[in-house]
Amino acid sequence: MKEAVLQLRNVTKKIGNRKIVDDLTFDIPAGEVFGFLGPNGAGKTTTIRMIVGLISMTKGEAIVNGVSVSKNFELAMTHIGAIVENPEMYKFLSGYQNLVHFARRHSGVTKQRIDEVVKMLGLQNRIHEKVKRYSLGMRQRLGVAQAILHRPSLLILDEPTNGLDPAGIRELRDYLRKLTREEGISVIVSSHLLSEMELMCDRVAIIQAGKLIDIRSLQENKETAQSKIMIEVNDLQAAHRLLASAFDETRLSVNGDQLEVSSDKAAIPDIARLLVKAGLDVYGIHAVKKSLEEQFLEITGGEMVV
Repeated sequence: MKEAVLQLRNVTKKIGNRKIVDDLTFDIPAGEVFGFLGPNGAGKTTTIRMIVGLISMTKGEAIVNGVSVSKNFELAMTHIGAIVENPEMYKFLSGYQNLVHFARRHSGVTKQRIDEVVKMLGLQNRIHEKVKRYSLGMRQRLGVAQAILHRPSLLILDEPTNGLDPAGIRELRDYLRKLTREEGISVIVSSHLLSEMELMCDRVAIIQAGKLIDIRSLQENKETAQSKIMIEVNDLQAAHRLLASAFDETRLSVNGDQLEVSSDKAAIPDIARLLVKAGLDVYGIHAVKKSLEEQFLEITGGEMVV
């Protein structure tokens, strides 16, 4: 694994007797897009606010590029770019003027760097227009440009796809991939759009009631056993009874006019042989990868993401 850009060690936030975030520990390596998923009130935004120093930790430590956020806040923040909630900018100024103004807060941000970031995020045709004329997607891209001007190692985006249309979401996804590839930046994305997280992220952390439930690698997941087998036969009930003897009952269910088996595609030949041997007519049998949404709902017991 690559060297960790962010390390969370036993990060905890208590308010009164209630633990909002409970003992979170994980690493994020360089060049990774890392997703935060969790139901309403799971502690995602609280965790992000602790990483960027907007609220204090009750216990634990966040370390960015070897620098502790709590012990050396100013130095740690030089390694982080963030948009928490909405990107803030002056609407009566042009996009370029906003970037120049923001660049003054950081030493060493040259005109060349501003031009480089403008090009990287595809803003060059509109950068001299006033921000008030920008679409929401354009403002999001300008916000990302602002956040990476000082060459941070870690970019944190809290709900970056809120209010974006499908084209805007796809653009943002493409630009984030470009940033990790060309700048080596690690990105943390918090979102409630599970289908988008599946396309955007390398890994996701699933958080529930402040606790880390699981970390899933979405790239590996494309190859592995998080799948189901859909079977179309002439007699669903007979097929169900037959397969119940070969599989755990909890892994079988009727889905419309098909039988669903929770298993990987390696089981297909055995299932086909069983059905044919029993004299059943098999019209179709195929594996379908479980979506991130299905996996998430299984893990969290059906609680929705917010």
